Amino acid sequence: MPKILAFSGSIRRDALNRKLIQVAVDAARAAGGDVTLIDLADYPLPLYNGDLEDRDGLPDNALRLKALFKDHDALLIASPEYNSSIPPLLKNTIDWVSREWRGESGLVPYQNKVAAIMAASPGQFGGMRMLPHLRQILNTLGVLVLPGQFSLPGADEAFDEENGALKSPARLHDLVLELVNTTDSLKQA
Repeated sequence: MPKILAFSGSIRRDALNRKLIQVAVDAARAAGGDVTLIDLADYPLPLYNGDLEDRDGLPDNALRLKALFKDHDALLIASPEYNSSIPPLLKNTIDWVSREWRGESGLVPYQNKVAAIMAASPGQFGGMRMLPHLRQILNTLGVLVLPGQFSLPGADEAFDEENGALKSPARLHDLVLELVNTTDSLKQA
């Protein structure tokens, strides 16, 4: 059973991407994934600053996140788009986790990982412009990002108000099933 670390690149209480990641987590569990859903609000980090790192080392939350990344086989990320790119919260998290620590390469938490990326937005592009940027960053760190991705335009009207379910989940379920199957196949190899 592949271990999947899931999180949203937004910490707003009613964020569309928090809703999306919850739907994706439910689908991943139904597909046989062992999913750990985290909220980045529980891991506050200062803005990355090399002088701060030199003086104080890695913040405790960076070390906690680094351990979580290393303990999982795959990443499931839903993120908003900020000015056609990834939000600062997500970039800062990725950057802190990628720092060298006690002689261990900062790439270790990302090596041999598979990722599925997705975005939700009330706009017509559904966060689509952010996804190539996130893909490039993760690929650079050594993550195998699945070729498929999911963007949800009109996300403010895409969820059932009563139960939070996605009204048209087929494409999302396909992506999550691919993440579980690909990760499982690579683990077996």
